[in-house]
Amino acid sequence: MVGQAISFPNYPRVARSHRGGRDRLWDQSRKKTLEAKPAQLRSEIPGERHSEFEGIVGTSVRLREVLDLVQTVAPIDSTVLIQGETGTGKELIARAIHNLSPRRDRPFVKFNCAAIPLGLLESELFGHERGAFTGAVARKVGRFELADKGTLFLDEIGDIPLELQAKLLRVLQEREFERLGSNQTQQVNVRVVAATHCDLKQMVQEKHFRSDLYFRLNVFPIAVPPLRERRQDIPSLVTVFAENCVHRMNRQVETIPPETMRVLTEYDWPGNVRELQNFIERAVILSPGSELRAPLEDLDWSKQVALPQAGTLAEAECGHILKALKETGWVVGGPRGAARKLGLKRTTLIGKMRKMGILRSTEAVLSPVTQNLVQQGSTTRMGKSYELPANNSDIR
Repeated sequence: MVGQAISFPNYPRVARSHRGGRDRLWDQSRKKTLEAKPAQLRSEIPGERHSEFEGIVGTSVRLREVLDLVQTVAPIDSTVLIQGETGTGKELIARAIHNLSPRRDRPFVKFNCAAIPLGLLESELFGHERGAFTGAVARKVGRFELADKGTLFLDEIGDIPLELQAKLLRVLQEREFERLGSNQTQQVNVRVVAATHCDLKQMVQEKHFRSDLYFRLNVFPIAVPPLRERRQDIPSLVTVFAENCVHRMNRQVETIPPETMRVLTEYDWPGNVRELQNFIERAVILSPGSELRAPLEDLDWSKQVALPQAGTLAEAECGHILKALKETGWVVGGPRGAARKLGLKRTTLIGKMRKMGILRSTEAVLSPVTQNLVQQGSTTRMGKSYELPANNSDIR
C-alpha cells in the first residue's frame, strides 16, 4: 500500500441480509488492477480488502473485535454503552446495533444530550403538555415516545445534568414516564444505546454522575478504539473518503502519492476518523490535477515523535513496536499484549521482532529507545550495533 501510488478502483458494495451467520454480516469487496495509462501509474492494492460493516470501513483486529461485540449484542434488547474519543464513529456503531436487531424496521432516533440547552433537555426527551411552561403553546412528543418500539441513541450521555438523571433512570428501569405538565404515565418500549467520550466511572467518583444510572447504562459496554490504535485501517479510509469526495465534487484526482499515504498513516489524528475525513475533503478541493495534493504542512506534529521522512519507515515501525512492548511489559500475546495493542496477530509481531532483532535486552540497553530511534536510525542489541532493515515490503 505505502510503496506505490494509490488509485480509486470501484469497490462494489454487496448488500447482505441481516439474518444468518458471519458471512452475511460482512460486506465483500474486490481488488481491481487498473491498466497502465499515460497520466496514471498502474495501481494495485496488494493485500488490501475493504470490509464494510454497516458503513464502517476497516479490517484491523481492534475494529473486528468491536464489530464482533456488535454482532453479539444486536439481537438482544440490552442497553449498550459505547465509549470512545470524539470522532471515532460511535454513532455508526449504534446504528449498526439497531440495523442488526429485531427493531431494524422501527425508528432509530438520535439525540445529542450536549446540543440542547439545560432548560429544554427534559422537554426534548420526555415531551410536554400545552401550557407546561412559558412558550409551550402545544403538546410536544418527546424522543422516548418517538422511538417507541425502536432504538433511542443518546449521544454524549455524560452531559445530562444530575437533576435529570433520576428521571432517565426511571424510564430505563420501568419503561414509563410523565410528560412535563402531565400526571398521566406514558408507557414505552425503547431500546437505549448511549455513547460518551467521558470517563463515566471517574464522573461517578467525582459525584457528577449517578452510580445507579451508570450501572444501568453499562450493561454491555463497547469501547471504540481511536484511529491511532488501528492505523492499518487508515489507507482504506483515505481511499474511500477520497473516492467519495472525487465523485461528489466531480474532481479528476486519481492517485495518492506513496509519501502522502505514509505521512497520513503515521499521524496520530487526535480528531480520529472525523478529522481524517475532513482533511481528505480539503485535500481533494486543493487538488486541481490527477494527483492528491494533501496539505501535510497543516498537520499538528507537536505531539508526534517525528514527521516520517522517506527511507525511515522501518525505523519508525521498530520504534512503535518497542513502545508497545514497553507499555505492555513485554507481553506479546493475550488480550493485554503488544500484538493486540498494535492490531497484529501474535505470530506476525513475533516475526517482525525477529526480523528487526528486538529482544527484551533492547529496553535495558537503549532506554528510552523510543525517543531516539527515528533520529539515530540504529539501535543496540546484546552490546552490538546493527542497522534497522530498510525493506518495507512486509509493512501493510
